Amino acid sequence: MKKKNIYVTKPSLPDLKTFTVYLKKIWDNKIVTNNGPFHRKFEDSLCKYLDVPFVSLLSNGTIGLILALRALDIKKEVITTPYSFIATSNSLIWNNIKPVFVDVCPNTFNLDPKKIKAAITPNTTAIMPVHVYGNPCDVDEIDLIAKKNNLKVIYDASHAFGVECHCGSILKHGDLSILSFHATKTFNTFEGGAIISKNKEVKEKIDKLKNFGIINETVVEEFGINGKMSEFNAALGLLQLKQIDNDIKKRKKIDIYYRNKLNSVVGITCFSYTNMKKGNYSYFPILVEDNYGLTRDQLYYKLRKNGIYARRYFFPLITDFKIYKSKSSFNIAKKISNKVICLPIYPELKIKSIDLIIKIIKNKF
Repeated sequence: MKKKNIYVTKPSLPDLKTFTVYLKKIWDNKIVTNNGPFHRKFEDSLCKYLDVPFVSLLSNGTIGLILALRALDIKKEVITTPYSFIATSNSLIWNNIKPVFVDVCPNTFNLDPKKIKAAITPNTTAIMPVHVYGNPCDVDEIDLIAKKNNLKVIYDASHAFGVECHCGSILKHGDLSILSFHATKTFNTFEGGAIISKNKEVKEKIDKLKNFGIINETVVEEFGINGKMSEFNAALGLLQLKQIDNDIKKRKKIDIYYRNKLNSVVGITCFSYTNMKKGNYSYFPILVEDNYGLTRDQLYYKLRKNGIYARRYFFPLITDFKIYKSKSSFNIAKKISNKVICLPIYPELKIKSIDLIIKIIKNKF
């Protein structure tokens, strides 16, 4: 019997029969988009669950980044990280903004506040940090830098659904925070995303931008785009909220199990979360050190040969892609990128599968 492959993640989904009940309601009322009843209820439910003032639902997280920059009228240059998914920097280019990349901290993998300070010029208008793997950035220091230099802060919080730092929801920091509800995320709506804002005026502008800039059928006020979330995605999101706490508990158990088994393996370093009061365990990154016995890529391909599809998040760096090729060196980000492997983690991952992964890592040769 052929063994099933084990992938880095697998979407958690609600009971199909329960979802069908919601679909029946959509079929009955014939409202499938444009701020329907499920959409409105999902926004309200997210505000309560995430403990945030305003949520604008979107078709995906990338549109969220693009619209956040447009909503705050960001121009010229934005300081951001080379250690992220390409959508982070692409959102800047789509707004004709120059990304200014700076290096990351060796222990958090997030933007280094000292490097942010050094990169600020008269053309700098904002900072776009990423809470990498859901690990909170140094939000207090970044907020101080932004205030001192009159800069906006837009957090790419794609990995940070439900994450809390020392003062509560991580999503309350900065001017705006963007979530992704992609199928690979801890919380998913198949595809989807959201912008978290602090006041009604900004939310209204975002909601206008995501609907082509339309005010009514005869008035268009903004150069908007179609970024709306459908009723199908919103209905799924409402069901996902009912099980997300249980999913996170399962993820946490897997995280602890990995750590207990791998902490004694010479040459393997498990990523440590910092500044985090509550996590969502979106990823399980390890670093393959020089004294492991195999290179990172040798271990990566060994896992694949055994049907385990771990991922090198994030390799290569954004600045290593031809379209972003930079003359600057990002020594810390480069070092991390060349060592990292994210191991499979999702609520239904079986212990026997985890044990197989651990066995392959321990049996180097």
